[in-house]
Amino acid sequence: MVAATAAIQPGLSEAPVPYAGIATRAVAFVADIVLVHAIVLVSAGALGLVASLVGELRPQWLVTTLVGSAWGLTVTMYFVLFWSITGQTPGLRAMGLRVVAADTTPPSFWRAFVRLIGLLLAIVPLFAGFLPVLFDSKRRALPDYLAGTVVLYTDRTEPHGVVTGGP
Repeated sequence: MVAATAAIQPGLSEAPVPYAGIATRAVAFVADIVLVHAIVLVSAGALGLVASLVGELRPQWLVTTLVGSAWGLTVTMYFVLFWSITGQTPGLRAMGLRVVAADTTPPSFWRAFVRLIGLLLAIVPLFAGFLPVLFDSKRRALPDYLAGTVVLYTDRTEPHGVVTGGP
């Protein structure tokens, strides 16, 4: 069926594109956000239970600062460590995706950190940093451009020279 359609429409090919699209990346991102917030909430609950035995922490601005810092550190470590160690967060793994650098290995720690900064910058203007995925031949978003990475499907053949090369 695909071969017949490809013969009729010359722009189609039989080989599926190895680069992940916006929908699968979005579902993976939502799953990761839910998971990281669950981790933060469970940890905060456990810490709150222990703290209730000791007494209340004052002043309130200190509590707010500590909670915000703990959340930021958890989010940073979650994404950066998963990306740099395995190339996959649990959400990416569930969707059959992985983040790779130009040599098709997981990005280094610093490259993953730059990718996280790019992720934050892509989210800030109403997720506009993800729009290039719709137009780029390698389906790269702002985090991918900044870190020199791409997001691939794990079950598809990877192209030669994943990040380097033409558009």
